[in-house]
Amino acid sequence: MKLNELKNKKILILGFGREGRDTFFFLRKLFPNKVLGIADKLEILELKYKNIKLHLGKDYLKDLKDYDLIIKSPGIPIHLKEIEKAFKEGKITSQTEIFLENCPGKIVGVTGTKGKSTTASLIYEILKNAGFKVYLLGNIEKPVLSYLLKARKGDIFVCELSSHQLYNLKKSPQIAVFLNVYPEHLDYYKDLKEYAKAKANIAIHQSKNDFLIYNSGNKIVREIVKKSKARKIAVKGEYYDLDRKAAEAVGKIFKVKDSIISKTIKNFKNLPHRLELVGTFKGIIFYNDALATIPEATMGAIKTLGDRVETIMLGGFERNIDFKNLAKKILKSKIKNVILFPTTGKKIWQEIVKLKSRGVAKHFFVNNMKDAVKLAFENTGKGKICLLSTASSSFSIFKDYREKGDLFKKYVKYYGQN
Repeated sequence: MKLNELKNKKILILGFGREGRDTFFFLRKLFPNKVLGIADKLEILELKYKNIKLHLGKDYLKDLKDYDLIIKSPGIPIHLKEIEKAFKEGKITSQTEIFLENCPGKIVGVTGTKGKSTTASLIYEILKNAGFKVYLLGNIEKPVLSYLLKARKGDIFVCELSSHQLYNLKKSPQIAVFLNVYPEHLDYYKDLKEYAKAKANIAIHQSKNDFLIYNSGNKIVREIVKKSKARKIAVKGEYYDLDRKAAEAVGKIFKVKDSIISKTIKNFKNLPHRLELVGTFKGIIFYNDALATIPEATMGAIKTLGDRVETIMLGGFERNIDFKNLAKKILKSKIKNVILFPTTGKKIWQEIVKLKSRGVAKHFFVNNMKDAVKLAFENTGKGKICLLSTASSSFSIFKDYREKGDLFKKYVKYYGQN
């Protein structure tokens, strides 16, 4: 939707978290005196602004029918009956859609079940080092609309795009990077097919003048890219080097010198909570891979770190994921200790037991990170690796992956020094 079309619309901002607030301030700059609706499940919002109408609490969706346009935040579920009705009526748009429709600069969109933050960050660093005016936005905690009004034709915007941000989009970025699709967010979508369909929007609306960099090693991605009219560039890599290959391909599109690309990749450090080396304490090497929330990510971490992984921490929020292949990977590895968090920890252990009655040498069920790390120190040999890579989302006993990873690092340092 073009910005001039917003002028006479009765607008509701649905969801007032980080992205919703950014939308509010963007609209307030455009239309200082316009009455804006704000709907959120929270009972109280600390707002001291004029010309707003609040819809808060358990009935926050009740008045959607009263608005012409609803700018929905990604976290709001899509299958609530009021939301589904508004989608059918064509009332719902998003920050991402408004940005894609109105940005005068070049947009590099990056998506994938795993690896998109690292890939987007690396693309940003390559283009910045090559002298481009480039911005890193999107799911990586910088909402896009705060940059739209100052965007210029020569600017480049590297946008990390989640499936929630891509859902129902009718426009794709000029340069799309499509890393992978694995089962994930199956508590949000009806099934894997619907999740993959959301991801597909990064590519299927592209034109013949656009570029699509895709992972030819991922079956679902290969099928989706057939529907894109863009110029296609295939890359293939293992879980922890795919980001480098995809970023290098983007650099070449912008004609960045090989020396700049290779130097940037060499100097690039993994982002926090992504196979992050915490350090060696009492002879044990600790890795924090808290963002590994699906089995494929954990299997990639095990493969990358190799036979020195002796202890692994697994389990978390139940999202109806199959752990059979992870169990096989663990049994083929040199892992001797499995430390298991609720809720999926039991499910993972059951898969291991099914494949081999006695399982690995030791397993432990824990309810907090302090106990988990204490057990790791007691059972991991010197020169061996303890890996936090849970293959599950964090929400069972942790607020999010950051809290999980930070607690891991905190207790590793605590027991490592005491």
